[in-house]
Amino acid sequence: MRYEGDIYRPPSEAYSLLLQVTVGCTHNKCTFCSMYKDKKFHLRKMDEVIEDLEDARKTYRRVERIFLCDGDALCLSNEKLMIILKKIQELFPECKRVNVYGRAKDVLHKTPEELKELYENGVRMVYLGAESGSEEVLRRIRKGETAEELIAAVHAIEESGIKASVTFISGIAGRSGWRDHAVSTGKMIAEMNASYVALLTLMLDPRASIMKEVESGQLELLTPEEVIAETYLMMEHMNPTKPVVFRSNHASNYLSLRGNLPDDKEEMMGLLRRAMEDSGMLKDERFRML
Repeated sequence: MRYEGDIYRPPSEAYSLLLQVTVGCTHNKCTFCSMYKDKKFHLRKMDEVIEDLEDARKTYRRVERIFLCDGDALCLSNEKLMIILKKIQELFPECKRVNVYGRAKDVLHKTPEELKELYENGVRMVYLGAESGSEEVLRRIRKGETAEELIAAVHAIEESGIKASVTFISGIAGRSGWRDHAVSTGKMIAEMNASYVALLTLMLDPRASIMKEVESGQLELLTPEEVIAETYLMMEHMNPTKPVVFRSNHASNYLSLRGNLPDDKEEMMGLLRRAMEDSGMLKDERFRML
C-alpha cells in the first residue's frame, strides 16, 4: 500500500485495510485541527488506487473491513466511488463493510439515490465531525458548515441505510461559550438521531490555529472539572427518539463514558455527578492524548 503523508483513521477502524483514495481535506480550515496542514488536497489517480487494492489482495489472506482515506473521501463522485467499490467486491468478496470519512457538504451534494447506491455496494458507515451544535461555535472554529446542514446530512445518511458516526468535542467553546455549546450540542444529538455519537475532549496541537486564540487569551480553556460539568449539561439535553450508541472513552477524555441513549443515560449522568464530587476520578493530564 502506498500513502501520501500521515494517515488518520477513526479508532474503530484499527483493524481495517486503509486505502487512500484522496489526499488531505477539501476544507482544511477548522481551527482546532492540524491533521492535514502539510497536504494540498487532491485526488489520487484511480489506476494507483486499483493497483494498491491488487497489491493488498496478494498480501492479505482475508480483509473484512476497508476504510477509505483521507479526510473526506466521500467528496468523490459516485462514478469514481463505484469503480473502487466494484473492485473491492471483485478482489475481496469476504469484505463486510467499507467505511469513510465525510463532510456534511459531501453528503448533501449526493442525491438519496446516490447514497442508497453506496449502501447497496458495501458502504456501511460515514464518520462525520460535527464538533458542536452551536452556530456560534461552528462559526468560530471555521467549520464551514451550519448546524442545519450537519443535521440534514446525518438524516440523509441514516435514511439511505448507511449508519452515521458523529463526533463532538467538549471544551471547544472555552469558558465563555460552554453553556451554549453544551445545550446546543445535546439538542443536536437528540435531533440527529445518528446511530453512533462520540464525544472527545479538546486537545491542543501547536500546529493548529486555535493556539493563537489560546495564547492571546481570546479562548480561555476549561478545567477538567468544568469539562465534566459541560458534559453533564450536554447529556441532560440528549433525548434522541431512537437508540443511539454513545461513547466518550477516547484517549482525550478525562472520564470514560459508554452506553446507549436513552437507556443508559441516567447511569452515565450518575457517573458524571460522582466525578464532579471527586476529581480524583478524572484522568491526569499526562495521560491524555490525541
